[in-house]
Amino acid sequence: MCHTIKNNNVMNTKTTKAIYWTGTALTALWFGASSFGELTHSPIVWDITVKLGYPPHFIYILGVAKFLGVAVLLTPNKLLRLKEWVFAGLFFDIIFAFFSKLAVLNFAAGTDAIIASVMVGVTYAMYRKLYSAKYEAAATTEVNKNLSMVKA
Repeated sequence: MCHTIKNNNVMNTKTTKAIYWTGTALTALWFGASSFGELTHSPIVWDITVKLGYPPHFIYILGVAKFLGVAVLLTPNKLLRLKEWVFAGLFFDIIFAFFSKLAVLNFAAGTDAIIASVMVGVTYAMYRKLYSAKYEAAATTEVNKNLSMVKA
């Protein structure tokens, strides 16, 4: 009797993709709505952002950056390095929003940032499972080759 033991701790690619694209869609909706509010001067978005002390020109810049970031996130299987930057930008936005709300308003006002960080964090973790980074020290390898040629 030969039994195949399936490792339940390892998530299969289909599940990873489903979680990634669900997270990407939710992230795109979240930050797309925020971008829309910033670019259309929505009182809901603008009133709180100005109350937090951010200048109006910054709100427009943030809206454009979020819009472009959402476009990059929704592009399948391309712009992978740029997606890394988008995830970093989203985390910066979330962190600044949380601490601004904590400093000016209260902890409860920052709960949306906590929810967003979990959502973006899970999405990023699935992104890393699907597209693992392969960092190589190309310059170091080239230097080592040149050094070995000099020594010979």
